[in-house]
Amino acid sequence: MPSHPQTSTHAFIAASAAALILYATLRSRRTRLIDSPKAVARRVDDTSSKAEDDRASPQYDVVVIGGGTAGCVLAARLSEEAHCRVLLLEAGGSSRDVLVSRMPIAFPGNMHTDADYNLWTEPQVNAEGAKKYWPRGKLLGGCSSINAMMFHTCAPSDYDEWARMGQEGASGWAYKNILPYFRKFEKYVPRSDLPPLNPSERGMNGPVQVGFFAYFSIASAKWLQSCINAGIPVKRDVNTTSGTAVTYVNSSGERVNAETAYLTPEVLKRPNLKVSINSQVTRIIFSTHGGNKRAVGVEFAKQKGGPRYRVRVRREVVLSAGAVHSPHILMLSGVGPKEHLATHGVPLVHDLPGVGQKLQDHPAVAALIPVKSGHSLTHVNATKGWGSLQGLAAYAKWKLFGSGALTSNIGEVAAFMRTTDPKIFPQDSYHVVDNSSGPNAPDIETILLPLDYSNHGHPPSPPRSLVTPLVTLLRPQSRGTITLKSNDPFDAPVIDPRYLSSPNDMAILVRGLRHLVRISEIEPFASLLDRDGPPLDLSLRGLSDADLEAQVRLRIETLYHPASSCRMAKLEDGGVVDGFLRVYGIENLRVADASIFPTIPSGHTSAPVLAVGEKASDMIKQSLR
Repeated sequence: MPSHPQTSTHAFIAASAAALILYATLRSRRTRLIDSPKAVARRVDDTSSKAEDDRASPQYDVVVIGGGTAGCVLAARLSEEAHCRVLLLEAGGSSRDVLVSRMPIAFPGNMHTDADYNLWTEPQVNAEGAKKYWPRGKLLGGCSSINAMMFHTCAPSDYDEWARMGQEGASGWAYKNILPYFRKFEKYVPRSDLPPLNPSERGMNGPVQVGFFAYFSIASAKWLQSCINAGIPVKRDVNTTSGTAVTYVNSSGERVNAETAYLTPEVLKRPNLKVSINSQVTRIIFSTHGGNKRAVGVEFAKQKGGPRYRVRVRREVVLSAGAVHSPHILMLSGVGPKEHLATHGVPLVHDLPGVGQKLQDHPAVAALIPVKSGHSLTHVNATKGWGSLQGLAAYAKWKLFGSGALTSNIGEVAAFMRTTDPKIFPQDSYHVVDNSSGPNAPDIETILLPLDYSNHGHPPSPPRSLVTPLVTLLRPQSRGTITLKSNDPFDAPVIDPRYLSSPNDMAILVRGLRHLVRISEIEPFASLLDRDGPPLDLSLRGLSDADLEAQVRLRIETLYHPASSCRMAKLEDGGVVDGFLRVYGIENLRVADASIFPTIPSGHTSAPVLAVGEKASDMIKQSLR
């Protein structure tokens, strides 16, 4: 593993770093992205006009709504067919010029900016009535441009569970059928100083580069060894049958996201592909002639109160706006629960009760552990700037050599476990129900973040020498909703994940929180603890179950993985799409993003969404031929 960086205090290093920052700020990265609606669409002054009155609008074979993780895949793959005219509509801009998107450790710096929708949940009844912050990427690449870059394909049984849902096409989602799509997008790049992985279990030629190029701190290395000493088996690669987390950090030390991987300069030169940025979709337009309901167009705008623009669609509209915005756009367009749409004055196109229902998320609970000076990366936390010589030197090392602490993805080491395993979790007063997808699938994950990640990576000043272990519930029983706040497309939807509405979720998180503190007291990590100051969350080890439940209610936050709000399931089971991702009751309309997951997978959701994008592209290509 890379060694801990030795930061220099020489003034010339600081001056060099300052010059590099100025250069990066001033440098322009021009692309063929379109920021003028008139270049791709027709302005409409009467937004109440019907589809048949819209013949003057430009027409495309496929319109992809949302240039996020799956949307970039779809635009690139579908435009491989030279005869297929593709339009990609993205509400935000490009990630290429966003420094805190490109720099791995800086991803919290994207939050509460123009690159983030800056969403908040409803007050959580079981979490002290608090509203919870939900960052969602508002730029090309979507959440793959602002996340922690953890490449994880989740448990095989997660997909076999999907295949048992029973709707038409469900069997196509079994692990054996989706595995080729993981391999298709992956480009594993080995490191010369580390033992290679088995190439037969890796994708080697895809557009998305993954590997072990992210920084690995001393704190993470010692935490990993403490986990091993606690009886947790170690696997270098959690994405293989024999399977440290593999990351979306390339050999140059920069983030790999869906935009940089799929919307390359060569792809953007295709004459049959247009990518329109700063284009927020306001609704999908339908034709209802002869009782058949078809998606025939899309309406969008640049900003609230601005003019609306329309395009026509000849073959398919693909909704890839994510687990929050895909159901939101469907409901704004008149597709969703009939009574709910009527409440907000949205004309009904199709009554589909499952839209926005069965929302799932991975909730997380964190602890703050004090460590000795020099063993936390808080000093290079980009959300506080790089005002120190240490921070400037770290920036220079990253910019010049693509290495050092700034290549950390923050989530440096992860452990996947089953809380029903008596070898790891001591007996307690809880009766935990196994909600995993299979006997070899986890229900909990712990991650060590080698800095102060309080307030989603925006800790108070001055920063302290802290690390943040957290526990994540991978298979929650709690279910939430996405609903309309109003019929205004620029009003954020109402998000209610209903955290901890299941007692089983609470029991698992209490076990996990107790486990975090126990690991921190095991060598060799225990030697890093700073026992001279306030103990902070080391004091949790003596609390009762009831006291720990109170801490879970106080601390619970999202791990940024909302899913399942437009589920792929039988219509009678609340499904929104079938196994071919076609929206029930509507022709020429599909959904392809995390919202279609029948159940949330037991791990990080970026890789499954990329695979959905790849598989959906093949489905659509087949239908176009």
